[in-house]
Amino acid sequence: MTINFEYETDIKLAFDYEDIMTKVVNEAIDYEDCPYEIELNVILTDNEMIREINQAHRDIDKPTDVLSFPMIDYNEPSNFDVVEDAVEEFFNLDSGELMLGDIIISVEKVIEQAENYGHSELRELAFLTAHSMLHLFGYDHMVDEERVVMEKKQEEILKNLSILR
Repeated sequence: MTINFEYETDIKLAFDYEDIMTKVVNEAIDYEDCPYEIELNVILTDNEMIREINQAHRDIDKPTDVLSFPMIDYNEPSNFDVVEDAVEEFFNLDSGELMLGDIIISVEKVIEQAENYGHSELRELAFLTAHSMLHLFGYDHMVDEERVVMEKKQEEILKNLSILR
């Protein structure tokens, strides 16, 4: 597994974010039975940069906590059949890893939301990572039925890692 981390803000977290995110990514991969080694890009940034990206890609001119950019357009969530017919499109041919996509997280939102929800910054970062990984596996939360499924999976991933509220 390759996770390419970029930390593009002066706002610091008081824990090893790479370690926590790697554990959540691994748990999400196992939880969703992904049969491949994966490659993933992660950017931790500030509210201004994520606002710009949100504006450019979603036409929403405000900061958000996390943005997910999946490389795979699944027929159904975590069904990897689609990638097997297009190896050149979905796999890094040098490493053989499945290119899962990109995660962008606002460190400012991690800190703000942890305080608002009354839990640790570590737990908030872990939650946003699990949430984003599920998006990269094709899940969404646009309708209630999807939202319930996604919320249950997020909580189970974190519970498996003993990262609780």
